[in-house]
Amino acid sequence: MRYLVLSDVHANLEALDAVIDAAAGEWDRALVLGDLVGYGADPNAVIDRVRGLPIAAMVRGNHDKVAAGLAPVDSFNQVARQAIEWTAAALTPANLQWLAAMPQGPLTVDALTEICHGAPWDEDAYLFDERDLEKVRPQSRPLCLFGHTHVPSIFRIEPTVEAMLPVRGERCRVPIDGQSRYLVNCGAVGQPRDSDPRAAFGLLDAGTRTLTIVRTPYDLAAAQTKIMDAGLPLVLAQRLALGR
Repeated sequence: MRYLVLSDVHANLEALDAVIDAAAGEWDRALVLGDLVGYGADPNAVIDRVRGLPIAAMVRGNHDKVAAGLAPVDSFNQVARQAIEWTAAALTPANLQWLAAMPQGPLTVDALTEICHGAPWDEDAYLFDERDLEKVRPQSRPLCLFGHTHVPSIFRIEPTVEAMLPVRGERCRVPIDGQSRYLVNCGAVGQPRDSDPRAAFGLLDAGTRTLTIVRTPYDLAAAQTKIMDAGLPLVLAQRLALGR
């Protein structure tokens, strides 16, 4: 089975459409790692687009939970709070209900892979470097795909924790051997934060144990214009161009 790995779309329809176009012919089913909404101006269109995909497995993100009223907004900064409150008001009743039903991670995909949003032991945990893995719990599969940080990252956690960085270029192949376990973040589709504004996604071939992190450009100006026209905080449009 070949999987398209999508995480942190954040209501950026232009980025999502560009990713789906760039990955055409290279996948069979999608893995969705959460945070479909928040920050961007197209929450309904993004959800509708994702709902139309052949999804193998999907987990919720923290923005999905807050938008659906399943978690308080207290942990969000002012900009994120403004965006998620706008998002909750903009979502259709049907999409709110669908968002609220997104399952909590981690979820097992197949013999090779499991998915989560933050970490296998805490869906809201941030995994930026080796220190964040000091409390690592045994994962159920050799490969765990995660999101949440918006930064492409590769961690080999056996026999010792090792960050295999940096992740650069249009395509970065992740070495997955048969002896180790891996935690991999393929980056954010709609809100990259590694100083590369291009949309990021993953392509996983479970049969050959091949994972590739891919970057693709999208119509950034259109996404920015929609954010400004919606009256969302200006910084949310500006940061897209910086990849921060």
